[in-house]
Amino acid sequence: MTTLLVQDLLKEKRKDRFWKNIRFFCWFALIAALIIYIFSQSLPTSIEGTGQYVALVRLDGLIAPGRDISSDVVIPILREAFEDKNAKGILLDINSPGGTPVQASIIHDAIISFKKKYHKKVIVVGEDSLTSGAYYIAVAADKIYVNPNTITGSIGVIMKGFGFVDAIKKLGIERRVYTVGTSKDRLDPFLPQNEADLKKIEQVMEEVYQNFTQAVLNARKNKLHVEPATLFTGDFWSGQTALKLGLVDNLGNMIDALQNEFQTEKYKEFGGQPAFLRLIGGQLSSMFDNVAYGA
Repeated sequence: MTTLLVQDLLKEKRKDRFWKNIRFFCWFALIAALIIYIFSQSLPTSIEGTGQYVALVRLDGLIAPGRDISSDVVIPILREAFEDKNAKGILLDINSPGGTPVQASIIHDAIISFKKKYHKKVIVVGEDSLTSGAYYIAVAADKIYVNPNTITGSIGVIMKGFGFVDAIKKLGIERRVYTVGTSKDRLDPFLPQNEADLKKIEQVMEEVYQNFTQAVLNARKNKLHVEPATLFTGDFWSGQTALKLGLVDNLGNMIDALQNEFQTEKYKEFGGQPAFLRLIGGQLSSMFDNVAYGA
């Protein structure tokens, strides 16, 4: 009898604590939403200071269609930044491991085009990662800054896949494919690799590779300190080594780039959330993580 009473008491306490947490979250969310709304209406979209400023565009994540770093998303933001008459230049803050060569190429070409049209300096600052497609985008800038520890480079092309030939045999599955066109089922993962497929892959990848390396050479041919063959292997380096190799121009962060290249620390952010909203979002995320995991 005593055990049952204790169990019932514990259940009631858990229920009370649960509803107490729910009420707390509801009130907190309401207050946070009100604060965010007030500040989003009153703050000048992440501008620091007054008068002329630098247009800041952040590129964070994987480069791919439907992602934050895709031509559909980034190019309109870049156009708005370049068209701003009070923006004395453009600063791209990039943190990306790369992605599809098509999206990287489109964004790269758009930056080149906007530079010619609006005659504004473009500076890239690499954060944790500035590799592959992200570096492809970066070479469109006039100068590249990185942290000494920024992973930089990876100038190459990669294609990955799986083969399920043995698996389908073991499972006793008969696969039926009907095509018109002798190469329509090329690279089928359920068929053994053949010499023609491998040659086709090599041909396409080589073309993409040549386009990538040519973009690097066009932008940095007089800045590279070693032979291109040493750099265009797909390998990557720390920021401090990348500087020695001539892959980047300076070591530093966003403030360093603003001061050195534009003689100002004033900037206006284009695209994404204003800094205040990112801060609020981060605090909310941390709070929910602490509650969820009992920290």
